[in-house]
Amino acid sequence: MPKNDHSGSKSEWLEGPHARSLQRFPERDYPFETSDGAPVDPVYSPEDLDSRRYLEQIGFPGEYPYTRGVQPTMYRGRLWTMRQYAGFGDAEESNRRYRYLLEQGQTGISVAFDLPTQIGYDSDHPMALAEVGKVGVAISSLADMELLFQEIPLEKVTTSMTINSTAAILLAFYVAMAKKQGADLSKIGGTTQHDILKEYIARGTYIYPPEGSMRLITDVFGWCKDNLLQWNTISISGYHMREAGCTAVQEVAFTFANAIAYVQAALDAGLQFDDFAPRLSFFFASYSNLLEEVAKFRAARRMWARIARERFGAEDPRSMMLRFHTQTAGATLTAQQVENNIVRTAIQALAAVLGGTQSLHTNSMDEALALPTEKAVQIALRTQQIIAHESGVADTIDPTAGSYYVERLTDRIEDEAFKYISRIDDLGGALRAIELGFQQREIQENSYRIQMQVDRHQRTVVGVNEFTTEEEMEPEILRVREEVVRRQVERLRRMRAERDDAPVQRLLKRLDEAARSDTNLMPVFIECVESYLTIGEICDVLRGVFGEQREFVVV
Repeated sequence: MPKNDHSGSKSEWLEGPHARSLQRFPERDYPFETSDGAPVDPVYSPEDLDSRRYLEQIGFPGEYPYTRGVQPTMYRGRLWTMRQYAGFGDAEESNRRYRYLLEQGQTGISVAFDLPTQIGYDSDHPMALAEVGKVGVAISSLADMELLFQEIPLEKVTTSMTINSTAAILLAFYVAMAKKQGADLSKIGGTTQHDILKEYIARGTYIYPPEGSMRLITDVFGWCKDNLLQWNTISISGYHMREAGCTAVQEVAFTFANAIAYVQAALDAGLQFDDFAPRLSFFFASYSNLLEEVAKFRAARRMWARIARERFGAEDPRSMMLRFHTQTAGATLTAQQVENNIVRTAIQALAAVLGGTQSLHTNSMDEALALPTEKAVQIALRTQQIIAHESGVADTIDPTAGSYYVERLTDRIEDEAFKYISRIDDLGGALRAIELGFQQREIQENSYRIQMQVDRHQRTVVGVNEFTTEEEMEPEILRVREEVVRRQVERLRRMRAERDDAPVQRLLKRLDEAARSDTNLMPVFIECVESYLTIGEICDVLRGVFGEQREFVVV
């Protein structure tokens, strides 16, 4: 055998064979770096992991610190939930799309709501008319929710609702509808996103100032622990902050800083950590740097286990298990050469699966242009099914474990994310940091850095700044028809005209009184929606009590 001209150390190899090779074959002019600009070495070796403590840092699936997964069997026992995010027009249109997706093999429903629903306006409000049904389904009352889930048995399908400021009210709609279906509430499963802090940071669909918003969240925590045992009361979301431009490290750090704030608010409200923590869930993005994303998910699991046990004294193992939904990266989709988005989504979905997600949405190729068509949605769903049944990556648990690079990157993401959390703690916690503009400023600076790299051709986006074509493409685009909007508004006005007005006025007064007290608002919301009070009527009462939040100024 030929003898190596070095002793086997990484540094000697870099200075010897690698350096000589570079003289003949220089590296590409490309930023070999992580999403936060840290350099990526040309090779990793055991030297990068010389202090590895296997059981303490990696361990086995289903055991603390859960680096390799929260279940001992993972996908060998049950595949992740394939939950395509959908909703447009009115409840009737969206119901058809949900039933179509379920027929195609989707295993969970994920509801997208239109902008008026998200910020507490009825479909016939002057502020709402241009946005009804445009970016999601319009839901103004229990009547809409009943139509949205017509012929869909709630005990057999879990539902995720991407809703924040009005999440408690939408949950009340869902509970009231389940009761009308005759469903057993103990068997009803799903998630309300309800993560208001990331709205202040990156997304913007907030209504109330932090105090009122946090009150609604802790009321949901308290009510669900006794009444809706399988419901994930919040989905603490890094996704939207990543889409706004933050790094993988920042995504994890800012998500957990927000989680710490929610937990502390619940503790301050008198709840016990192990009583509500098992129903906390999380939501992350999956981007195209496949191995960095895998490492991010592994680091996040280990971090949450440590936060739960070391910071909050968790004793129940379920409180330490990071359960998360993943969505492929919408911000990476391009309007140019839209078919390229199929490949991007496949890579991102693979990263999520290799990273051990519990639930996954795959974006459709045409979403940079409009709401997805049925053909595009089917391709996106088939992408998940091919990964699940043909790729082999679900056959063994955490298949990238032990990779020198993945393990080193997992450690680095954890270390850097904890440094961010420490900085946020020093500022007074997540909410105070938001008020100071810390997270917003960090995201803006990184977003600018990435865009400058693209503009200067230092970062390649295929079909956009490299490998472009002159070809004119006219893909099929889904548009919300105006008659659907008119139908929604007419249905709402007819419902108001036909309902009994006496309980409406009584309940509005009761809601106002309850909001001004320390009463848990969930039972009041449920009683209100059962009498067909609308989302706008309920939110207007809360606006009168809590006030309205204006954007935090970032300087």
